Amino acid sequence: MKTKEISKPIAKAVKQRVNVVTLGCSKNIYDSEILMGQLKGNQFDVVHEADKVGKNDIVVINTCGFIDNAKQESIDTILQYSELKEQGKVGKVIVTGCLSERYKPELEAEITNVDAYFGTNDLQNLLTSVGADYKHELIGERLLTTPSHFAYFKIAEGCNRPCSFCAIPLMRGKHLSTPIDQLVKDAQALVKNGTKELILIAQDLTYYGLDLYGKRNLDELLRRLSDVNGVEWIRLQYAYPSGFPMEILDVMNERDNICKYMDMPLQHISDNMLKSMRRGLTKQKTIDVVNEIRDRVPGIAMRTTLITGYPGETERDFEEMMEWVEETKFDRLGCFTYSHEEKTHAFSLVDDVPAEVKQDRADAIMEIQQGISFDKNQEKVGQTFKVLIDKKDGDYFVGRTEFDSPEVDNEVLIDASIDYATVGSFVNVKVNSAEDFDLYGQIVK
Repeated sequence: MKTKEISKPIAKAVKQRVNVVTLGCSKNIYDSEILMGQLKGNQFDVVHEADKVGKNDIVVINTCGFIDNAKQESIDTILQYSELKEQGKVGKVIVTGCLSERYKPELEAEITNVDAYFGTNDLQNLLTSVGADYKHELIGERLLTTPSHFAYFKIAEGCNRPCSFCAIPLMRGKHLSTPIDQLVKDAQALVKNGTKELILIAQDLTYYGLDLYGKRNLDELLRRLSDVNGVEWIRLQYAYPSGFPMEILDVMNERDNICKYMDMPLQHISDNMLKSMRRGLTKQKTIDVVNEIRDRVPGIAMRTTLITGYPGETERDFEEMMEWVEETKFDRLGCFTYSHEEKTHAFSLVDDVPAEVKQDRADAIMEIQQGISFDKNQEKVGQTFKVLIDKKDGDYFVGRTEFDSPEVDNEVLIDASIDYATVGSFVNVKVNSAEDFDLYGQIVK
């Protein structure tokens, strides 16, 4: 009797795991998610910032090159994984993103055992370097690194603004809007996977459409995205004050699913500083823009970002900014110390404010803002807000109101021993008490 031969199945070659490490802002998070979506489409095992690395892992570091602290963090991270590669604890190290775009020759000369350096627009080349194909059918598809119920939603790349202190145009290039129809498709795909909140990001949201449609077209984009079934919140980040398209405020008033929230980095208020920073508007015009936004959208939460220690900033310039912060009472505020960046217009100026003075001034601004935030939060006690639950953390469910972005703004804490909420769900919360940057409350039916 003939024995039947059993042929063994041919084992498929296992592709190396790719561990993507993201540094910097939400634009980098978005870029990492696009990269991860492409890698998954190429059958790679993809993880984001894995706790443990394997000796065969490919590590892709998406760097930030914006200011000194961010650059140092990126360099430290490259060195960390470069050392692990030297020890045989990871397979390959690839560097991409803003730092690599800006300083590739210097990085190649200094950190030589990195396998490859790529810039901000080198996705196809990066994929090729690991044996993956760029799949056009995956345009807009991403592997979210955020909880699935919210997603950063990039509507444009690059920036045409001439701000003297900013290196972003050097790293990201000129402004390039994504067509509305493509963005609507991307939003629909996200909603199918459970996304409820779109956080619109760009280097400058308010410039959207000028390159494609010959006019600022953010208002039309907002209407189209607002119409996507399942989108419950749309949030605007990074709006530029000069040439601000006031018509978007009408859409905000018309549509319940557009959050009454505006992130508008204003940087300074002194006319001397605004002129040197090349911001394109004066102190009075800045004040007028803020007042008009607040007048046209009652109850809107306004977030801004300021810079202390810009070249030539006098004590009087700084006092003027402090007085303005006290008077304006922004709902949310962040403050950076000036970073002297090569190839920017301001690099030709003398960086004449000592580092400790820069920091003292930033601390003073944040101390003022802490008091403002406390007072504004006390006014919320007894009120009920719609809250999106982001996570369970220790003894609390943690969420946000429409007036708060993730990571940077206030949080609402709900005692988990009293109430139960599902992550990603909306609940109504009555605020019982408040601190400087946190609200505490109970779920109400």
